[in-house]
Amino acid sequence: MRTIPRILSIDDHVIEPPDLWQRYLPAKHRDRGPRVVNDHHSIVWVDGIQTIRRGGDGAKTDFWIYEDLVWSHQMLNACAGYDESQWWMGPISFEQMRPGCYEPKARLADMDLNHMEGSLCFPTFPRFCGQMFSERKDKELALAGVRAYNDWMVEEWSGAAPKRLIPLCIVPLWDPALAAAEVRRNAARGVRAVAFSELPGKLGLPTIHDPKRHWEPFLAACAETGTAIFMHIGSGSTFLTSSADAPPAVTATLGFLTTSMALSDWLFSGALARYPDLRVCFAEGQIGWIPYALERADTVWEHHDIWMRTKERIPEPPSTYYWGRIFGCFTADHHGLANLDSVGVNNICFETDYPHTDTTWPHTQAYVEKILAGIDDDVAYRVLRGNAIDMLSLDRT
Repeated sequence: MRTIPRILSIDDHVIEPPDLWQRYLPAKHRDRGPRVVNDHHSIVWVDGIQTIRRGGDGAKTDFWIYEDLVWSHQMLNACAGYDESQWWMGPISFEQMRPGCYEPKARLADMDLNHMEGSLCFPTFPRFCGQMFSERKDKELALAGVRAYNDWMVEEWSGAAPKRLIPLCIVPLWDPALAAAEVRRNAARGVRAVAFSELPGKLGLPTIHDPKRHWEPFLAACAETGTAIFMHIGSGSTFLTSSADAPPAVTATLGFLTTSMALSDWLFSGALARYPDLRVCFAEGQIGWIPYALERADTVWEHHDIWMRTKERIPEPPSTYYWGRIFGCFTADHHGLANLDSVGVNNICFETDYPHTDTTWPHTQAYVEKILAGIDDDVAYRVLRGNAIDMLSLDRT
């Protein structure tokens, strides 16, 4: 019988405990930092998007309060442990969540149930790349909030099992010099992964094509410290759809489009040419679409240079910068697995997406046995753990 290697998932999610910032912020900031209150809620729809508001005649739930922000967790982002028939559209309190969502020892127990050795988790309340902090007015407080999150991530979350709970840190996106300093601060204590926006222009920030090279301090810090840049779908606070009245299923189907935009950005940005040791990873964007994106990028580079002048910035065909340096990850992508030679055996990682609705928990072992049937053991090893080990320079001795 085939033995499936213990899985390293590079896209899971953590729900921050309600007292995180009250414990990790400097004392002078705690009364104004993020905190949780319990209150009644109401649900309204704005431009077709469900919004949970504080107050009303709905049941009590938990709200994060921070400056002008009032925010509640949606059940669909913390549904682990619930049968699909029990899912609901609306808020979920900490009391209703599975403890593995926010407590490290409980998460480790859930990982043991799921044939997982390691997990890298994106933030929730700060959003996928910490953009929530960049949107706040008081930047001194926001910077303290970013650092507090990272201290908790390294000391408490990852500290519970450093080889299993792989730390992913965030940076102050509003200042590339401060971002670089935070990369170096965390790299000095062993962190090799940082969250970034797949589409920073959508956040009102300079893009990676910025002619003044706005992000250069950040990119240099990542390259020099061996820190991989992780970008989750939605980290540009943007999900593409076809029309305002398109059903949610259309948006969910098109989720990979923002990742394809981001891949094109990075291929043509020149950053990968300037920093040959830089590695980037796109989370939850799936993989089956990648071969044509690379083919098209190379075609544009070769046949349209006479008027685009692309070769002045990108000396080699764009796909050159993909192999072994840009990583994609997937939960369900049979087409991508059937075309691994074109996608890149050494460019693909697996994710369980715990505790979101796409998660394969707690049946991931049986799931990967099914989807990897017919794939050689050495390739399965690369996909399920080997590529993650290489990308993050993980010690697995």
